[in-house]
Amino acid sequence: MNVFVTGATGWIGTAAVEELLRAGHTVVGLARSDAAAASLETKGAKALRGDLDDLDSLRRGAAEADAVVHLANKHDWGNPAESDRAERAAVETLAEALVGTDRPFVVANGLSGLVQGRSVLETDPSPAVGPNSAWGGSENLALDYVGRGVRTVIVRFAPTVHGAGDWGFVNFLANAARKQGVSGYIGDGSHAWSAVHRSDAAALIRLGLEKAPAGSRLHAVAEEAVSTRTIAEAIGHALDIPVTSIAPEDAAAHFGFVGGFFKQSMTGSSERTREMLGWTPVGPSLVHDILSGAYGGAGQP
Repeated sequence: MNVFVTGATGWIGTAAVEELLRAGHTVVGLARSDAAAASLETKGAKALRGDLDDLDSLRRGAAEADAVVHLANKHDWGNPAESDRAERAAVETLAEALVGTDRPFVVANGLSGLVQGRSVLETDPSPAVGPNSAWGGSENLALDYVGRGVRTVIVRFAPTVHGAGDWGFVNFLANAARKQGVSGYIGDGSHAWSAVHRSDAAALIRLGLEKAPAGSRLHAVAEEAVSTRTIAEAIGHALDIPVTSIAPEDAAAHFGFVGGFFKQSMTGSSERTREMLGWTPVGPSLVHDILSGAYGGAGQP
């Protein structure tokens, strides 16, 4: 298949493009800059210049493709409303270009905030509906197009998609630990996050594109629950600094914006995903990556 990928040079997108190319697909990636375009072309993919606000480029990329993988997001933590607006507009534009084609449309989402008090299941619908909800309600918007001839597949990612070079949540935690001189967890550290290695996430994107039925929700989760204390202890060991509890009221000052997430449990099951697609994660665990130096410290030159 000829696959159009947004976020093609991002953390997950880079691995997804490489996975798709290895599997024999051709790839056209959305590229915001000359450097991004050159990176894609070096891998053997093609580049389409544009960004999430360039709806004409999104429309063209989707219309000319056999499948679409939408991974891009502004991730503007200082202005989440702008991120949500752009996400909804992008999903709507891509989906409209695919109406009546039965082509695959893989859309990224996260696990956080979907349910309270337990792990999220693939059967749990997202409560985010409408343009003023989280992610602009893009998951439900995309699924609405199943009845209009689009093979929508949702991939919900664990809060940490880890590996060497990760710039996400665990990287922010490691940066906070270096700045503060201690690696912290909040309260008793019993909150937990799901985790998945980037290579396993990329493999799931490909399998979802190739095999998942319309309306599927897939969970990119290799480890269902890694306690926040375990994460903090691994960071402390890697950086050779003390590990300590941080009071919830001090979380923002100690961690920055990521503290709001670190005091939550964000977990999901992937049992149904594995059964449906035969997906078997084989990448390193989160703790292994931390201890081997993926976030600095041990294992680094």
